[in-house]
Amino acid sequence: MDRDDIPLIDNATKPTRRGLWKGAAALAPAALLAGAADAATPNRSALRRVVDQQKDETVALLQDWIRNPTIAAESLNIQGGAEYMARLARDSGFQNVEIVQTDGSPGVFATLDAGAPKTVAIYFMYDVKQFNPSEWSSPPLEARLVDNDLGRVVVGRGAVNQKGPETAFLGALRALRAAGRQPPVNLVLVCEGEEEIGSPHFHQIVRRPDIMARVQQCVGVFIPSAWQDPTTGGVSVNLGAKGVIECELVASGERWGRGPTRDIHSSTKAMVDAPVWRLVHALNTLVSEDGNTPTIDGWFENVRPLTERERELIRLNARNQSEADWKQRNGVSRFIDDATWPQALERLASQPTANIEGLVAGYTGPGGMTVLPHRGVAKLDFRLVPNQTRAEAEAKLRAHLDARGFNDVEVNVSGGYDPTETAETSAIVQAQLAVYRRFNAPATLNPRLAGSWPGAVFTAAPVSLPAGQFGLGHGNGAHAPNEYFLIDSNNPRVQGLTGAVMGFIDILYELAR
Repeated sequence: MDRDDIPLIDNATKPTRRGLWKGAAALAPAALLAGAADAATPNRSALRRVVDQQKDETVALLQDWIRNPTIAAESLNIQGGAEYMARLARDSGFQNVEIVQTDGSPGVFATLDAGAPKTVAIYFMYDVKQFNPSEWSSPPLEARLVDNDLGRVVVGRGAVNQKGPETAFLGALRALRAAGRQPPVNLVLVCEGEEEIGSPHFHQIVRRPDIMARVQQCVGVFIPSAWQDPTTGGVSVNLGAKGVIECELVASGERWGRGPTRDIHSSTKAMVDAPVWRLVHALNTLVSEDGNTPTIDGWFENVRPLTERERELIRLNARNQSEADWKQRNGVSRFIDDATWPQALERLASQPTANIEGLVAGYTGPGGMTVLPHRGVAKLDFRLVPNQTRAEAEAKLRAHLDARGFNDVEVNVSGGYDPTETAETSAIVQAQLAVYRRFNAPATLNPRLAGSWPGAVFTAAPVSLPAGQFGLGHGNGAHAPNEYFLIDSNNPRVQGLTGAVMGFIDILYELAR
């Protein structure tokens, strides 16, 4: 996932002490949490013995997958990554597996027919973020087993985002097969290798007519995750996620018709226009003077305000999470407008954003170069909330720049998708709550993940499925050095690999009832 989509409680690259989750179960309506009795996984103890017996094999599978990265941003191992994913699906019991070509990177579609009354869709991403090996204490593609304060972990790029949780899900299927059982539900698996660049072609896979027909038969879809708090074992159940647009704004002398068409000596600035200053001025029109509120024409006209239920959940979350801990982990001393913790969490859930990821222009090495650059690039992301859409936002960004005379400034969109929303009464949410109860993992309902994943491809028409994330276990460091996934946990509240695998078995049985 685009891992600012790691939940609020799991942002740090190293685990730290969390505030206790006081009465976290109260975040869901009592009637929903009580519900009917949880459906027990048949002969669960025998299945757990099989999972334990296969543990070393599952760890080795994860390590091998980490050692075979697909990096969409670098066009690395694109076809090979799809073939690897297809082989994993076949080896885990999917009878029909297909590599699906798109206008970009291919994906994988697979089905497992267990002869069951219900069908569940699973979303996998198998691409990973780029990395700088010099920043890692353990080489990012060696997938070493390392001991830390939490227990034994696998360290490597993609360990938690998303190969560790996905390997645990595949381990659940392998354990069922080894025990001579079919899964209790039929499965539809849809995989992509472009999530880390904004899933620009994923819709072409899901909305291929024959694939969409199979997906529409499902009761819901989830992406495997591992988001337990490393201290309390608590988990956030997200009822949606923000959408995102990733793009570049480019100003150049060539497109502008002013300034140089190649880098020239900075002394000429006295008589030559500067494309980089033009880029800066264009950027300044996108946000308020303090940089905190988008000012793009019409940006807020379709934004849906928070409901009273969403505000209630946010207030409860604020009481059950530590402001001081969050600030310490993120190196933040104050929030926008010196907001209180509940106010800051409301902004996090409700506000669309315009963010500069990076600025690139001219010379950035040691010392000075005294050049007047001919070109400047700003890498941006925009987070979207209901009822904004990616198409609407892209059109408004372009129109806003044009209306201010910046017709020459290029907007190159690399990817993105709409926000998602899923009802807390949906089967996918209720199944999560039931399994978390079984593991005594305090579960909070979160109105909206501030990060993004391409769930809108499923939740929006014409597919229209409830969607979310599910998983026990823990990992951290997504998009950062020393990313890890927990194998053996020192904390009985937090599941290691075996517990994560059992959690996926349990949710399949929960969804089957």
